Amino acid sequence: MVVLADNETATGYRLAGAHVVEATPADAQAKLEELIVGGGYGLVAVDTGLIADPATSTARIMRGRDLPIILPIPSLSDAFSTEQVDAKAYMGKLVRETIGFDIKL
Repeated sequence: MVVLADNETATGYRLAGAHVVEATPADAQAKLEELIVGGGYGLVAVDTGLIADPATSTARIMRGRDLPIILPIPSLSDAFSTEQVDAKAYMGKLVRETIGFDIKL
């Protein structure tokens, strides 16, 4: 597994033990394609702040390939954008969409 993330987000994934490749929005697509063609990963998690829809953007290069699985992961910048006023509500929405119900602590 590898995570394609920006510089700021990469630190958190590294602390969690994930292998991370850092990218900017300008070079993210090229780095993602390198990770796919390299063939060393079964799962590539992509920060949606870099590439909004990584599955669509890699459809051509993924044709005929089973691996890697491309997993879009929500960007932290989405949670704290000027459009998103309530970060807690945003995270709750992500949990609800992912597992199908709310978790309240």
